[in-house]
Amino acid sequence: MKDEETRNAAIEYWLEKAGESLNSARSEQKAGRFVFAINRAYYGCFYSASAVLLKRGEKFSKHSGVRAAIHRSLVKTGEINTRWGKFYDLIFNSRQRGDYQELVVFSNAYDRYNRLSRGCRSISPVAHHLAGCNDNNHGNSI
Repeated sequence: MKDEETRNAAIEYWLEKAGESLNSARSEQKAGRFVFAINRAYYGCFYSASAVLLKRGEKFSKHSGVRAAIHRSLVKTGEINTRWGKFYDLIFNSRQRGDYQELVVFSNAYDRYNRLSRGCRSISPVAHHLAGCNDNNHGNSI
């Protein structure tokens, strides 16, 4: 029972971090810091995905592992729509560009952020459902 309790606590932890990241993304967006907003929105999705995968007994040490598992364990099985896999790829690549390429300015940053944030708003409730959590109040108000 202790292993299951530890796993459930970790799932709740990741979902809480997801909510905090999405709230931070909203603050960054309001301040006009779109690269940082995209970073925080990505992490909200990453933490949500980590919670869902952990519920299934899958744990990863690399972002690329989480990304591959989303496609393998959730998209290809039909558990989530392919558009979510495409969305995760978009936000993953956007975060990579913003964090690791110099002189990156996202064209139409506001539009890009709004598109990403619409997807993130939907990801948190989906993650809670897939992770088997009843409490859907983890700060997912982006």
